[in-house]
Amino acid sequence: MRLRLLLLILLALSLVGCDHATKEFALAQFRGSPLTLMSGVLTLTYTENRDMAFGLLSHILEADARLWLLTAAKSLAVVGGAAYLVLRHARASVRELTGVSLVVAGAAGNLVDRITRGYVIDFVQLPYWPVFNVADMAICVGYGLLFLGAVQQRTDGPAGTAPMTN
Repeated sequence: MRLRLLLLILLALSLVGCDHATKEFALAQFRGSPLTLMSGVLTLTYTENRDMAFGLLSHILEADARLWLLTAAKSLAVVGGAAYLVLRHARASVRELTGVSLVVAGAAGNLVDRITRGYVIDFVQLPYWPVFNVADMAICVGYGLLFLGAVQQRTDGPAGTAPMTN
């Protein structure tokens, strides 16, 4: 069981490292000169995100308040997720633990940016979607795994029982 926890921690740390390596690469290569990889589909472009996804807080809070709120929220996600992994690693499914690890890694990657820079570097641009980064992908995949696990548990019922029908 300790090996499973160690692997989950290594997964999270690797993703944080990958996130920051790609952000540094974007800073060095795409600042001021975006790179179109597939015309109309995928562009790598450097942006500084001082808000959250879709700019949801920009009309509600001042810049300093946004920074503190987002830093506190990410810190809570990292600490809470890490505590969850340590306390539940022996009883939770691999999908659930992997999902939490991905969310923790993504939150930690963006948290480091917010603390060190005051903003998050984003660089992957798809049509009709805000620019994002590796940490954002990890968060989305992690929540996707958690959602799939919850749906499966609801349809299968708790272990050892048949699902409820009406």
